[in-house]
Amino acid sequence: MPSLKDLKNRIASVKATQKITKAMKMVAAAKLRRAQEAAEAARPYSQRMAAVLANIAQAVGADDSAPRLMTGTGRDDTHLVIVCTAERGLCGGFNSQIARFARDHVRKLLAQGKTVKIICVGKKGFDMLRRDFASLIIDRVDLREVKKIGFENADRIGHKVIELFDNGEFDICTLFYSEFKSVISQIPTAQQLIPASAGEVAAEGEGASAIYEYEPEAGAILSDLIPRNISVQIFRALLENVAGEMGAKMSAMDNATRNAGEMIDKLTLSYNRQRQAQITKELIEIISGAEAL
Repeated sequence: MPSLKDLKNRIASVKATQKITKAMKMVAAAKLRRAQEAAEAARPYSQRMAAVLANIAQAVGADDSAPRLMTGTGRDDTHLVIVCTAERGLCGGFNSQIARFARDHVRKLLAQGKTVKIICVGKKGFDMLRRDFASLIIDRVDLREVKKIGFENADRIGHKVIELFDNGEFDICTLFYSEFKSVISQIPTAQQLIPASAGEVAAEGEGASAIYEYEPEAGAILSDLIPRNISVQIFRALLENVAGEMGAKMSAMDNATRNAGEMIDKLTLSYNRQRQAQITKELIEIISGAEAL
């Protein structure tokens, strides 16, 4: 049985932890509002971009002028998987859900005899995936020093992906991230970036049935818009991840704060009971000594 001093030190330690978790919850709540606004602001742009691409892709059809980023290589032997997670932990199961979703996808591809290459965006995803697929990870993007995610961060990743595709490093590229729904709900999502077929793009966008005339030719426009769209979709994924991370962290720290409070109550009860028992024992010894005299 722990001594009174041990219980007292444990109570003080849990109280200090409770203060930290409460402060982290408040910080996450403050960051969540800005992150949620940024994620919601990015959605209409990415959807409209998809709608424009759908219109142009329908105009091009199976024309030879369509860029390879839309038509693909005609094979599906090599897959590139981009896994976007957070750089830090203490956000519940946010990172593990994305990593598990991506891990199941990779294992399915490997079971089919496909070649898989992985790019990890975020330290936590890298730490989780390297346990099983260390040999498949070809690159890691570190954003720990980035205080606010900007389009230039996503654009660098997009250019790297396009460069790999142009070099014939893969046939199909899939992006994994967590779509923000609410503080308690973040949904792991998979989105195919390359090839960006007309049907898949149209499913993302709205108003794709309108007919336009293009100047210059539709193929030339697609060659410029599809690389930009890849960066836009990656940017949206990063913003969704930030909002989801803050929401998950806020929920996790709230649970930790309440659990610490319950632990403090139990430890305080044990401390008071042991202290009362010790006082009673001392009184009995004093009384017994007095009677013996």
